[in-house]
Amino acid sequence: MAPDRGQAPLFPAANRESEESDASTVYSEAGETQSSELIDASRSQNPVDKRYSNRHENGRSFTFRGVIAGLFVGVLICFSNMYFGLQTGWVSIMSMPASLIGFAIFKVFANFLNYPFSPVENVLVQTVAAAVGTMPLAAGFVGVIPALEYLLKPGEGAPIELGVWKLMFWALGIALFGVVFAVPLRKDVIIRERLRFPSGTATALMIAVLHGGKNENKALLPGLQRLGSDSVDSHGNLPQVLQVPEQDLGNEEDSRADWKDEMRLLIVSFAISGVYTLLTYFIPALRSLPIFGLNVANNWLWSLNPSPAYVGQGIIMGPATTIHMLLGAVLGWGILSPLAKSKGWAPGPIRSWETGSKGWIVWISLAIMLADAVVSLGWLAGRPISRYAKQYGGELAARARQPRWKDVFRFQRSSHGRYTALRLSEETPEAIAQDIANINEHPNIMRRTASSTSRMRLTRTLSSHHTTKVEPDAPPEELVQTRTVIVGLVLSLGLTIITVQVVFKSIVPLGLIFLALPMALILSIVGVRALGETDLNPVSGISKVTQLVFAGFTAAASGHGVLINLVAGALSEAGAQQAGDLMQDLKAGHLLGASPKAQFYGQMIGTVFGAFLSPAIYKLYTHVYVVPGDLFQVPTAFVWVFTARLVLGKGLPEMAGTWAGAAAAIWVAFTVLRIVGKSRASTWTSYIPGGIAVAVGMYNVPSFTLARTIGGLLNWYWLSHKKAEETPLIVLASGLILGEGVLSIVNLILASLKIPHL
Repeated sequence: MAPDRGQAPLFPAANRESEESDASTVYSEAGETQSSELIDASRSQNPVDKRYSNRHENGRSFTFRGVIAGLFVGVLICFSNMYFGLQTGWVSIMSMPASLIGFAIFKVFANFLNYPFSPVENVLVQTVAAAVGTMPLAAGFVGVIPALEYLLKPGEGAPIELGVWKLMFWALGIALFGVVFAVPLRKDVIIRERLRFPSGTATALMIAVLHGGKNENKALLPGLQRLGSDSVDSHGNLPQVLQVPEQDLGNEEDSRADWKDEMRLLIVSFAISGVYTLLTYFIPALRSLPIFGLNVANNWLWSLNPSPAYVGQGIIMGPATTIHMLLGAVLGWGILSPLAKSKGWAPGPIRSWETGSKGWIVWISLAIMLADAVVSLGWLAGRPISRYAKQYGGELAARARQPRWKDVFRFQRSSHGRYTALRLSEETPEAIAQDIANINEHPNIMRRTASSTSRMRLTRTLSSHHTTKVEPDAPPEELVQTRTVIVGLVLSLGLTIITVQVVFKSIVPLGLIFLALPMALILSIVGVRALGETDLNPVSGISKVTQLVFAGFTAAASGHGVLINLVAGALSEAGAQQAGDLMQDLKAGHLLGASPKAQFYGQMIGTVFGAFLSPAIYKLYTHVYVVPGDLFQVPTAFVWVFTARLVLGKGLPEMAGTWAGAAAAIWVAFTVLRIVGKSRASTWTSYIPGGIAVAVGMYNVPSFTLARTIGGLLNWYWLSHKKAEETPLIVLASGLILGEGVLSIVNLILASLKIPHL
């Protein structure tokens, strides 16, 4: 039936200032319905992106050769991450150097390829490489596993013997559910909310530059905002925000010259770092230079580790984070450590984790870390709840004012002498078009209804529909099927339950596992959202919050409370790390038109491969070197076990509780200030010290922090002072990190052969 032309429609046309609106104006001023374009656009809730529609021209998203190349690059990153993770807990995704190395590999063999190496295939390479490379963190080999094997006391469940095959089963069992759970989150955070995921965006930019000259890639580049890091610190260090300048990809010869220059820089920096690494085997004193004098170095541990790799880490972290870490080192090692020693609160040797000031200041750093994590995660979790409360609060209040509950669903009598139901249950474009037709056909229905619920809802829907651009998505055949997600999630969670029961011989109660897994999934959502907005995946904070929550459930576990607490935290860390890792890759793939399904299976392959590789690497290092020892101090493992003891009320040394409480109160205030400052885009926010960075500076010895600070200052000089391009700086830092990480394998072989050194 035609609409009543004698009466103006309830919802006038929304203003459309550009082509960004997804449908034409719904009504004219005279009340004519013009919803045909809206209905045409509504045939698919999310229009297919032209990047995906040209996927056959763009290249193949999933190839056997791409998987093999990704696994090869992932092995290098995995060795590097295990090495640095056992030293300081620092782990990097290395997505950008992975894409660069993958590109170089296929350029070398270009004459032997049956078809060209494309941007979407490069996305697969870096997805697989990142999945393999981050397994030392996801499976806990740089934190919770050393804590279980080496740091538990006899009354806490020690000794725990975890052979290589048992560790492989553990890694496989806990690393898959986060990957599967990330798939349904993609729709919300990438397509609907279009969160930035700065490192994923930066990786897409890098790949577009490497494969330059493509018209479909040009739209990706102008004005991209990103963070100057593609690292996910196991401690949650917040990287620096940088602006990527516009680049011209029109000249393909310039693009080729650029990637050759970047590859040359990567090789040179790799070689410099590698040579230094070999020298440190024969001259171990190179790792600790007494720049403040021998007395300060020997008695208070103030020395410099001039490792190019740690300078590279500082470059990636940026000046703000490294300066905050330096502040933590000054507070911990320059003030609190001498104070605890002089007052007799830490009477043992400075280097002792049990009785020395090295162990005493860890409690202070833990309090700072927990305060920062609880406030930050509470804000991240509460903000969406607050937003939805504002969005739907009025509607719920209106429904609550109905005289009877069934009035909400009551049919209204129309002016045409019959009853009709208003379809307001969906917010798809097709449903909106039908709602518009119903209301225009019977305009008096909405005006006479006792409730304004439907009017508010439709007003909100139409407003958002005309002011927000719907992000196009991949075609259905390129998406992971819902059935696959459901079956995969059930199987992966079941495998996790079986794994925990088998590895720990039923020490961990089944009921607590069923409690830990939903918490891990919920906190994974928080981690993914944080990663999308800030480039920070707060996996360390997530695990500590889980340990804090589980303290009440594990306190009664006779003799095994600390062990159970550690396992619960490990599950949350694994879920958040894996979900965040895949989401960064999916963002890069979405920008370049890669198949999400191909990326999902690439991530699964890399995860399974890494689950078998990383335990072997871990056992190699722990078999050859003393852990904990001078080279591998595993500070993150101490943080894990100290957190478990702290939340369970065990092991606090004299006066540590008082100082920890004061530090926690101060950093609660600081974290609130940082949140307020960021929400208002205030320039003073970077001057408020971040709790995680300060805590890392406190529990790592100063030698690492000083080297990272040098890197952070180089970052500031290059980007802020010289206003130079960032890409060479990231390539330089990546080469420095990979050089020491990979050449550490040679040192490992030399040490296993007992080659003499100074």
